[in-house]
Amino acid sequence: MSAIETKSIPNRLFFRLFQTGNVLQRQVQKEMGISTVQWAVLGALSRPGYDEGISFNQLTEYLVVSRQSLDGVLKRMERDGHVERVPHPDDGRARLVRLTAPGRTYWEALQQRIAEFYAQGLKGFSFDDSVNFLHYLSKFQADLGSIALERVDTADLDSIEESAIGQS
Repeated sequence: MSAIETKSIPNRLFFRLFQTGNVLQRQVQKEMGISTVQWAVLGALSRPGYDEGISFNQLTEYLVVSRQSLDGVLKRMERDGHVERVPHPDDGRARLVRLTAPGRTYWEALQQRIAEFYAQGLKGFSFDDSVNFLHYLSKFQADLGSIALERVDTADLDSIEESAIGQS
């Protein structure tokens, strides 16, 4: 493999992940009728031990989504009757997010479709492939979370851009 091909692998990998995320979002919406974030919220709130709910901040951290994104999704899910925000029993200022009874019923009704979605999405993977892929994705997620690039002044970026434009 040439040096140019070797250097292009990271770019291709990150771009393929970008594409894969977009395909996942599109297919979940098309086949399940919900967004990937709605799916993740339902799954997170249906875990054992979360019947009483989870704080908004804990939910954003668990799902690795922005507060703004999650708030909009939760408002939609509240309108649909799938989740509710209730006062925290130990902190009157805080609220917990939890599944409603109709939300739990909805989640349970999705389980067969979810299993089929998983089966079709992973049809090219053996069990061992899936375990290895999960392992590598976990390592990759940790590595991404620890990226700490040196800060660059925006003026420096502007001069780099102007220099690049001048060369074309």
